[in-house]
Amino acid sequence: MSPGKTILASKIAKKFADEIQAKAALLARRPKLVGILANPDPAAKQYADWTWKTSESLGFDYQLIQVEKEQLEDQIYKCNIDSSINGIMVYFPVYGDGQDRYLQQCVALEKDVEGLNFRYVSNMYHNIRYLDDTHQKKSILPCTPLAIVKILEYLGVYNPLLNYGDRLYGKTITVVNRSEIVGRPLAALLANDGATVYSVDINDIQTYERGHGLKLKKHDVFECDKSLKECALSSDVIITGVPNDSYKFPTEYVKRGAVVINFAFNKNFNDDVKEKASLYVPSIGKVTIAMLLRNLLRLIDNAPK
Repeated sequence: MSPGKTILASKIAKKFADEIQAKAALLARRPKLVGILANPDPAAKQYADWTWKTSESLGFDYQLIQVEKEQLEDQIYKCNIDSSINGIMVYFPVYGDGQDRYLQQCVALEKDVEGLNFRYVSNMYHNIRYLDDTHQKKSILPCTPLAIVKILEYLGVYNPLLNYGDRLYGKTITVVNRSEIVGRPLAALLANDGATVYSVDINDIQTYERGHGLKLKKHDVFECDKSLKECALSSDVIITGVPNDSYKFPTEYVKRGAVVINFAFNKNFNDDVKEKASLYVPSIGKVTIAMLLRNLLRLIDNAPK
């Protein structure tokens, strides 16, 4: 019997789902989320189906709009001006290049449940947590990185005895993925909360941290001369998101007792990882959807009254 324990996303999401359902029930009308799908990826369609089921069960209306990618920009603008719609999400990647980043900016700030608008992204990287000087309007965080943060809080990796914003102080984390949607913002969020983060992609490894003793207000980025094995074996947490069915993170690189999380649609770890890891979260989709709906409620809170 392996000493490690597998923690399912459904168990973690339940706590947030109850809170979200209670808040949605207090609103004058059911909040409406629109998902726009312009790619043939079956994983995106599955995610859309999960989002629809979860939204409807928690008191939200969800509408999936499927369009050709050439129609996507026009569809986003139609949704921006539709007053019945509270939140918009687009299932990326569509073009898989700079055009996707342009399309992310087409979604209205006040309807961007995924937190991909430049204002939100800039706040995140600069460790600015509010949209206003009175700290009444919280900035929106990208929902998948936010889901991983909430999972780490649930698992007890964050230290609640430390000051808010410093609760990963002393933790070392390896993130294998540096996409602009998940990996890089995740590394920034974790480093801004006090961790030393090794950000790994196919080309190199970078270190994200706020300096010794958290002397910086926001993280800085440095080149790393360590190998993946060295980084991983020194890490309290290993997080992977490699979108390749053949990729498996080497189990021998996992420090005994580490927390291991996979956010890829593909399974990035072999089953024997549970012989090394203390806690293993094999997927995060249901927590991500919960954060999506949580962000939608925050957008409603932030809207002019």
